[in-house]
Amino acid sequence: VQLQASGGGLVQPGGSLRLSCAASGRTRSLYDMDMAWFRQAPGKEREFVAAVDWSGVRKFYTDSVKGRFTVSRDGAKNSMYLQMSSLKPEETAVYSCAARLTARQVTDTRYDIWGQGTQVTVSS
Repeated sequence: VQLQASGGGLVQPGGSLRLSCAASGRTRSLYDMDMAWFRQAPGKEREFVAAVDWSGVRKFYTDSVKGRFTVSRDGAKNSMYLQMSSLKPEETAVYSCAARLTARQVTDTRYDIWGQGTQVTVSS
């Protein structure tokens, strides 16, 4: 599976942005895979942001984004999304999407299929 994140850009503090993650090229469907968003700021370790299970029903967020970020998926479009609002400068990072086939709890942040990231810069 090849994943590609998109939708990043420059946004002012307090602003909103919507990221997308889709399978790229001729690859299998994502319909049965748990998926997640991670981010990595310069000089910092990669951090889990949000996850959605294969059904789209169960979701899990890191505490710092609860109430501001919403993860969703569209089975028909074979895609996952991250709607981000009230963005903060410290959330400037490369945001990447990930997937897995192994059945785990949605709170388990281990993923083994990674895609290219998209840069999100929160600055005035």
